[in-house]
Amino acid sequence: MNRNDATKQFHSGGDRLAELIDGSQPVELPTPDTDTPMVSRSVRLPLETYEQVRAAADARGIGVTTLMRQWIEAGLADLDDSATVSLADVRRALAALSRPTAA
Repeated sequence: MNRNDATKQFHSGGDRLAELIDGSQPVELPTPDTDTPMVSRSVRLPLETYEQVRAAADARGIGVTTLMRQWIEAGLADLDDSATVSLADVRRALAALSRPTAA
């Protein structure tokens, strides 16, 4: 059944649509990555920016929204002068300290 047929069935009050829904196979939903209640927000990004975020998430083996949430949490922690920093930032800072400075 296509979308238009389903819409017609719905508006006509026919039982065919209910039968299709009742007869469908159960869908396994993904397991949330946290027990904390979440709020979904839409963010518009330029395609290039999104592709960079997706590549960074793929490199870390996590989802795009998980990485974005981590970045937002780190940014908010920075506003509070919290000590939350990424391991990559720590490594870069240590590597910069070990390089000789130009005189």
